[in-house]
Amino acid sequence: MKNISKAKSKQREHYELLPEYKFDYSKALPNRFAGKRGARSVVVLLDSDVATVFKDAESVNKALRALLTAVPLAANKRRRA
Repeated sequence: MKNISKAKSKQREHYELLPEYKFDYSKALPNRFAGKRGARSVVVLLDSDVATVFKDAESVNKALRALLTAVPLAANKRRRA
């Protein structure tokens, strides 16, 4: 029994990926999600309770634009300065 465990430990020392785990990058496809967002896009993570209300980017943008119209323009400029 001890001989078997020694053989396994030697195999672990000379670790090499099995052939099925070797990845041929020449056959890889480009990322289909890369470049989908616009240059001025910003990614924001929503908390789960907020995400239940806003199902897509359009609904979030609509709510934020409504908020921006409610805030006076002069107060908005002071905050940026």
